Amino acid sequence: MPCHPWADRVAVMPRTTPTLAAPTVPDPMEAPPLRWGVLGPGGIANTFANAVRSGTRSEVVAVGSRSKDRASAYARRHGVARSHGSYEDLVADDTVDAVYVSSPHSEHRDHALLALRAGKPVLVEKAFARSLAETDEVLAAARDAGLFAAEAMWARYMPQYDIVRRTVEAGTIGDVVLVQADHGQLLWPDGPQRLSDPALAGGSLLDLGVYPIAFADHLLGELDDVAARGTLSDQGVDVTVGVTGRVGSALARMTSTMAAATPCDALVAGTAGRVELTGPGHFYAAGSVVRLVSPDGDLLDEWVPETSEHGFRFQAAEVARALAEARTEAWSVPWEATRRVMAVMDEVRRQVGVVYPGE
Repeated sequence: MPCHPWADRVAVMPRTTPTLAAPTVPDPMEAPPLRWGVLGPGGIANTFANAVRSGTRSEVVAVGSRSKDRASAYARRHGVARSHGSYEDLVADDTVDAVYVSSPHSEHRDHALLALRAGKPVLVEKAFARSLAETDEVLAAARDAGLFAAEAMWARYMPQYDIVRRTVEAGTIGDVVLVQADHGQLLWPDGPQRLSDPALAGGSLLDLGVYPIAFADHLLGELDDVAARGTLSDQGVDVTVGVTGRVGSALARMTSTMAAATPCDALVAGTAGRVELTGPGHFYAAGSVVRLVSPDGDLLDEWVPETSEHGFRFQAAEVARALAEARTEAWSVPWEATRRVMAVMDEVRRQVGVVYPGE
C-alpha cells in the first residue's frame, strides 16, 4: 500500500494518559498553633480532640458541658487543662482562642451565637444549623462582629476533595454529566436516640444527607430544580431521602438513609471519563481513595492517602491559618457554600414533610 505523500513530514505526537490533579492542601502540621475550646463533649468531640492532638500543632485547652462530670471526664480522657460545667463559662475562658461547637444540630445556632457574642471565632459541626434562617442569623452575627465562622464539613477540607475539584476544573473528564453520592448507615431504629427525635433535628438528612449534598455543591455550586422523595418515621423525621438537582446539563443525584448500610461511594462522570471517591471506608472519610477512570472502565490514575486517621486535622489547621491571616471565612467552606447546602436541605424537608419543633 502506498504511503500518504505527507507521511514522512507529519510528526506523530505521543498520546499522554490523563492524570489526577495533585493535591494542594497544606500539611496541617505547618499551620500555626491555636487553643481550642470544645463545646459539647460528645462522640464527635472525641474525634476532634484526637485529631488536633495528633495531627496539628494546636491543642484543646478547655471543654464545656451542662454536666460538670461529663466535662471533667472528657478533660481527663484527652489531657485537657480546664473543664467547665456550663457553656457560658467555656466561651468566657480567656485561654480559648476558638470554639468548636459539637452539640446536637438543634443547638448549633444558640451555641454558635453564644460563642460569637463572647468574642470567640467558631467552627460549627455540620449541619451548620437546622435551617437557612438559623444559618443566616449566625453568619450575620459573625459578620457584624468581624469574627471567623465556618462549618465543620470536614471532607471539604481534605486533599481528596481538592483533587476531585481540581481534576474536574482542569477538564480532564470533559463536560460534567452526572454527580452522585450516597450515604447510608444502619443507625435506626436501634441507634442513637437523637436521630429519632425531631426536637434534636433528628433524621438522616442533617446527619448523613448533608455529605452527598455538600459533595455535589463542591463540584457544581448552587443546584437548580431540586426534587426530593423520602420516607418518615412515626415521629416525623426522615429515615430515607433521595434528592436530585441540576446545574446546566449536569445532573446531581444524592441519597441518604439511616435504615440500611450503603456503599457510601461518590463519583463525578464526564464526557471523557469519571472520578470516583471510594473505599475503604466512606467517600468523605480520610481513608477514601480517588480514582480516575476512562469511559471504557480502565483505571488511568489513582491517589491513595498516606493514612486514614485524624481527618479532622485539616479543618482545625485551616481555621488556625484563617485566624492568623485575619480571615473571617474558610477557603474550603465559605459562607455561601454553607448557605447553598442549607437552602437545598430546607427545600428537601419542605418536599418530604419534615418540620422541626418551633418552626
